[in-house]
Amino acid sequence: MESADLSSLDTFDPETDDLNVIVETPKGRRNKFKYEAKNHLFKLRKVLPAGAVFPFDFGFVPSTLGGDGDPLDILLLMDEPAFVGCLVPSRLIGVIEAEQTEKGKTTRNDRLIAVASDSHDHGEVKALDDLNKILIEEIEHFFVSYNAIEGKEFKVLGHYGPSRAKKLVSGAIEKFRSDAGLEE
Repeated sequence: MESADLSSLDTFDPETDDLNVIVETPKGRRNKFKYEAKNHLFKLRKVLPAGAVFPFDFGFVPSTLGGDGDPLDILLLMDEPAFVGCLVPSRLIGVIEAEQTEKGKTTRNDRLIAVASDSHDHGEVKALDDLNKILIEEIEHFFVSYNAIEGKEFKVLGHYGPSRAKKLVSGAIEKFRSDAGLEE
């Protein structure tokens, strides 16, 4: 029996319209994992320095393709950390739009922000503006410092609510379908 490619799952659950999120790196972990579609597994990509951990679960949105050529990245707020490979139905609350520069080449590398659909702690959060402004600044700082460790510059262009985030997801779905030759 051949295993499914998680990066090609539905972007939205067809029954609930929740955004599907695949967790690559759980909250509180130094180990950064990355999904390898060709092998259908998660590979240890790197270990963060002592004292540096992911502030929330981090993963990707299936059947999307971002400006960096990978599925869209997403930070997921939920009550407890999930596990590597977990599919979490989620509600999109916004996006941190950003550019990433590495070896003189700059690409868009936005970070979507979502809340697990069944979250108790974040159940009332519908948009980034519902979060404490300091928390948003801390999340942005995490991505800036996380990239700096690797010699990359992460420049935040701004943060926006769910409607802008949904437009970004729609464009990334179209790019995925186009690149995969799945246009309707």
